[in-house]
Amino acid sequence: MIEVTQLRKSYGDTPILKGCSLTIRRGEVAVICGPSGSGKSTLIKCFNGLEPFQGGSIRIDGTELTERGANLHKLRSRVGMVFQHFELYPHLSVLENLCLAPVRVLGRHRDEAASRARVLLQRVGLPTKIDAYPAQLSGGQQQRIAIARALAMDPTVMLFDEPTSALDPEMIGEVLGVMQELAQEGMTMAVVTHEMGFARRAASHMIFMDHGEIIEDVSTEAFFSAPASPRAKDFLSRIMSH
Repeated sequence: MIEVTQLRKSYGDTPILKGCSLTIRRGEVAVICGPSGSGKSTLIKCFNGLEPFQGGSIRIDGTELTERGANLHKLRSRVGMVFQHFELYPHLSVLENLCLAPVRVLGRHRDEAASRARVLLQRVGLPTKIDAYPAQLSGGQQQRIAIARALAMDPTVMLFDEPTSALDPEMIGEVLGVMQELAQEGMTMAVVTHEMGFARRAASHMIFMDHGEIIEDVSTEAFFSAPASPRAKDFLSRIMSH
């Protein structure tokens, strides 16, 4: 579903991604972790063309991002993205936030989009918030609405860029619960997160990054029981102690 080969990206003379390669198969959940500044968020934003890159290739569900004639708008309609800071439209109600892209991008009738939105709000546990505005919602509720908005496009892949890092501790569980349900239903997912409990429960494999390189790409069991690199061992010992 996602195939990345020797991906390279720099900001000026500063290399950010140094030849990263990985594969995420259909139905897999890959958790991308590592210290701050390791290139995790940049990597996942390259997956749907939000970040340009200078070398290598990315293929999503058979579409090569850099090939001539590649339709990035069509690709992004099939790749859901959930950000750290929700990115909901503050002047639109929850219903309007969920209906906007399906109507304008997919060409769905407003009634069809609204019906789908109600189903998705039920799925994320917020059916009563359909007429609310983002400012009237907690952070956890806003992030669940952001997940529902991404699902409204019927994506084949979901990308999560540190979706719980801006939340209060008691709100993290409600968002991770929705994500775990998606994983159990077979959604292909790439998740940048430090939530190691979620990773242990939901991840098919772990991708550990440091200084713009993929240091380990192994099964979840192998990563937590016997990380091969000293850097991954140190990272795990620090993050698991909190």
